[in-house]
Order: sequence, then structure tokens, then C-alpha cells
Amino acid sequence: MTDIVAIDIGGTHARFAIADIQDGRVAGLSDEVVLKAAEHASLQTAWEAFGGRLGRPLPRAAGIAVACPVGGAVLQLTNNPWVIRPALIPEKLGVDRYTVVNDFGAVGHAVAQLGPEHFRHLCGPDAPLPAEGVISIVGPGTGLGVAMVARSAAGARILETEGGHADFSPLDALEDQILVGLRQAYRRVSIERVVSGPGLANIHAALAAIEGRAIAPMADAELWALALSGGDSLAAAAFDRFCLSLGAAAGDIALTQGAAAVVIAGGLGLRIADRLASSGFEGRFRAKGRFEGRMAAMPVKLITYPEPGLFGAAAAFIGEHPEG
Repeated sequence: MTDIVAIDIGGTHARFAIADIQDGRVAGLSDEVVLKAAEHASLQTAWEAFGGRLGRPLPRAAGIAVACPVGGAVLQLTNNPWVIRPALIPEKLGVDRYTVVNDFGAVGHAVAQLGPEHFRHLCGPDAPLPAEGVISIVGPGTGLGVAMVARSAAGARILETEGGHADFSPLDALEDQILVGLRQAYRRVSIERVVSGPGLANIHAALAAIEGRAIAPMADAELWALALSGGDSLAAAAFDRFCLSLGAAAGDIALTQGAAAVVIAGGLGLRIADRLASSGFEGRFRAKGRFEGRMAAMPVKLITYPEPGLFGAAAAFIGEHPEG
């Protein structure tokens, strides 16, 4: 058995755990420690804070998932001010072996390894994820993560993408108006500007402008709570539009990637699971013209494993360091 540090660094939080590696697989994770990125100057200081909480020396190996493209001498996280230089990780963290993987690449590794008990049926046929073919992974959180798992008899290949930064495509007159409103704030409106945690505020503000309403500024968490409570009609309308847009985007990504199945992940997935199944998500997912039959035959699952990014960071380490 080998212990490594698993790290999942997102736009808002950095999550740490100790992963147990046995027989080339992730056998388990310790309780996670969640640190706010804004309260730490760097990955190194957050690593030291995690070690301080653990109260013992950390393993000299780490699997690190980061919310940005991986490659090059400097990693600049998309929604987090930390700057990571992979070549300096051994010196800064005191490790001998490490793996750096895109955060949704890590989720892809988790999807490839986790059993069916860690997935909840959302729509389409209630069938297991296919043993062969492409599985698209779409995850709204601080941003919109997109990855794919290509399964074959030879094993699974995980491909990291930045699909959340594709252009937002309106599908009705109201979304045309939303897009016009968002163009006043952003030179280019990506899917992530609509389908993400902060995206709900963008939709809410656009709908308020359409109706000529004045709205009080509020934190994203407060707006999400208001929208899910149903106590505010405009916030509820914004959430309905969010679900429609997520369904449309997930369907577009599945078609683009040639998927046989789709997994919804991300920080918001479990929070909205009960509402998503009864929303307009499925209708928009299927509404792909001549390919509607193909979309209707595609299983769509929700990953229920509590920290797939941590699990996947450890699984990615195994893939790069099979010797343990």
C-alpha cells in the first residue's frame, strides 16, 4: 500500500486528502480538508496548512488536479489567482513524484474507475455506462468543466478539453435577449458565462433588465439558495433557464465528441440533482433535430461520488507512476 497526497484546486477552494493506493487502484481517501484559495497565497502555503492540520509529515508523492489547461512552464488557473510552476513542485512541496492533471481530466479518471453504484440515472435509457465508446463529462461549478473518456478493449483514455469556453448559442427569443444583454458585459459570451455557478447571476441580471426590474446585488450562494427555494419568481425563472441551457450544452458536447453516454459532474451537480431531473434539461438535451433519436437513446448519469476530483487526481498519478 502507498499513500499519496491528492489535491483538487478549483476556482474557489483547494481540497486535500490522503489517498491509499493498492494494486494499481485508488483504495480509498481520507476525510478531505477544504481550504479557501483566497485565504492562501499559493499552493505551497495551502500544502503547509494541510500538513499542519494533519499533524504529521506528508507523503512525498502527489496527484494534483488544477482548474486550467495543463502544459507549459507556468499554469495560471482560470478562476483562481494562484500561479503554479510544475518544475518547482518538487522543491516547493518536498515531493519526489507528482502528477498534474486538468481538474476535469481528473474527473474523467474517476469516471473511468468508479463502479456503477457511484452514478445516478438522470435521463435516457437507465443502462450502465458503456464498456466501449466515448463518455462525455460536463460539469458546472465555478466554471464549466468538460472532458471525455474514450473506452475500448485496450482500456480507457482520458482527454481533457476546454469545451466550456465554446460560444453560447441561444435557442429561443428570450435567450437571444439574454445574449444581447451579456454582450454588454463580455466581449465574447461563452457557455461558461451562462452554465456555471456565477452564470445564474448573469441570467438573473439579464432577465431583470428585460423586465425593467431593479435587483439588489447578492452573493452567488445567496442567489442559488433563493432560486432553489422557489421564493422569488425571477430567481426561479433564472434557474429554469439555467437547466435548459445546461441540457442544450450537454447535448451539443455529446454530439461534438461522438458520445455514447454523458455524465454530469461539477460542484452544482448533486445540489440540483432532484430539480434537474424534472426540469427542461432532458427536452433540450434531446432537441438536436435529425439526431433527436440518437440523443433519446443516450444514457445520462450524475456522478454521486462526493469528491471525484480528489479520486481522479490520485488515479491520474497511478496512470503516470504505475510502479506506485
